[in-house]
Amino acid sequence: MDPGNLTWVSEFVFLGLSQTQELQLFLFLVFLFVYTTTVVGNLLIVITVTSDSRLHTPMYFLLRNLAILDLSFSSVTAPKMLVDLLSENRTISYQGCMAQVFFFHFLGGAMVFFLSVMAYDRLIAISRPLHYVTIMNTQFCVGLVVAAWVGGFLHSIVQLSLMLPLPFCGPNVLDNFYCDVPQVLRLACTDTSILEFLMISNSGMLDAIWFFLLLVSYTIILLMLRSHPGEARRKAASTCTTHVIVVSMIFIPSIYLYARPYTPFSMDKAVSISHTVMTPMLNPMIYTLRNQEMQRAVRRFGRRWLVCKKG
Repeated sequence: MDPGNLTWVSEFVFLGLSQTQELQLFLFLVFLFVYTTTVVGNLLIVITVTSDSRLHTPMYFLLRNLAILDLSFSSVTAPKMLVDLLSENRTISYQGCMAQVFFFHFLGGAMVFFLSVMAYDRLIAISRPLHYVTIMNTQFCVGLVVAAWVGGFLHSIVQLSLMLPLPFCGPNVLDNFYCDVPQVLRLACTDTSILEFLMISNSGMLDAIWFFLLLVSYTIILLMLRSHPGEARRKAASTCTTHVIVVSMIFIPSIYLYARPYTPFSMDKAVSISHTVMTPMLNPMIYTLRNQEMQRAVRRFGRRWLVCKKG
């Protein structure tokens, strides 16, 4: 098609989750509760870990960063989704759409790399407990966290650099509630088969391989625990099990969405909701409910807050 004859798309229209007004209001209330819980839960972890000196350890330093990632990742899509559930005009500018794609994959990519950092932390804690604090010192932990964020940034830049040159001349309707590569790519006015293959290789295959390597890593860690005494083994096994649950919740929807041809399926929106909205809410719940030290720290923070309020 001659580029000179194209009418360039200036905005995209979301079909959203429902066309029924009553259902939209119900979904708004549900997801408002979910997003509020996400914000409160992850902020509580960040504030508790920061304010409690007993939690100034490598594991909780990493847990605080995971909470920041969860909060940021959810905030890329949830606020816009909530506004659109109450609005008849569900549009987003081309620039806004590309920005959403960038931040979505930046934070999602950082999450993928960061989960590897958490697995490495558990491996050192179990395989070299006497040297754990020395190896996982503050400077090294900061370096690992920065590397994860840089990895996410580079991953997202690759995605965006492949998307920006594409011509969009209509239609401009996205069958989703946020901008993401599979839906946007289908609207391009050119053959995107090679580009789709590159995107699947960059996102989908990376997810699948990384997920497999993480599961192998945690299997090795759990096997190493057999030589530890009873109480220490149970505590470490509980922590690793929590990590495996979180890793699975993040990777399985991501693999479904990106490690296959970008043909739409009826389950896509439900999986997208799980990936973008539900998982960031459940992560702090899982960590808090399964971690007694975190529960005690939250109670201590609550008592200090009440004392300060009364004072």
